[in-house]
Amino acid sequence: MPEPHAAQPLRLSGIVEESIVDGPGLRYVLFTQGCPHHCKGCHNPQTHSFEGGFLFTAEAALDQMGQNPLLAGVTLSGGEPFCQANALCPVAAGAHALGKSVVTFTGYTFEELHRRAAADPWTARLLDLTDLLIDGPYVEELRDLELQFRGSSNQRLLDHAARARLAAKL
Repeated sequence: MPEPHAAQPLRLSGIVEESIVDGPGLRYVLFTQGCPHHCKGCHNPQTHSFEGGFLFTAEAALDQMGQNPLLAGVTLSGGEPFCQANALCPVAAGAHALGKSVVTFTGYTFEELHRRAAADPWTARLLDLTDLLIDGPYVEELRDLELQFRGSSNQRLLDHAARARLAAKL
């Protein structure tokens, strides 16, 4: 497994220090900047450009998280978190060290990420550090406001066990 480069900055669109809609429990949410998917009707179109946003460090994120004992964990959203997997791995590992869970939203399907992980150890590591993966692009025609943590019915909630079952079929 690769070791994180300590100076690797995160490019973020925004931070929400307390959210109850981006995963189970009270969450610290990092919205990454940059997304290749450009889903029609995207909730965060300001995150699409890879040039926008601001730079932040994993250390600063973990420091902010550590100051709130009520947090259940961190949510990595976007943009597309897997475009910055190398910079997000220290956040996810640090969250686990704090006893917190990691939720990652992605426009990629698990199957796509599984294939990418074979060639990219950072994708593999971030997948491994993710407790709950919410996968798949947002599909405006499948929008469903009744779904927990998701915007469209094609998106899935995949914990480690569900991902292992899917991986065994690939």
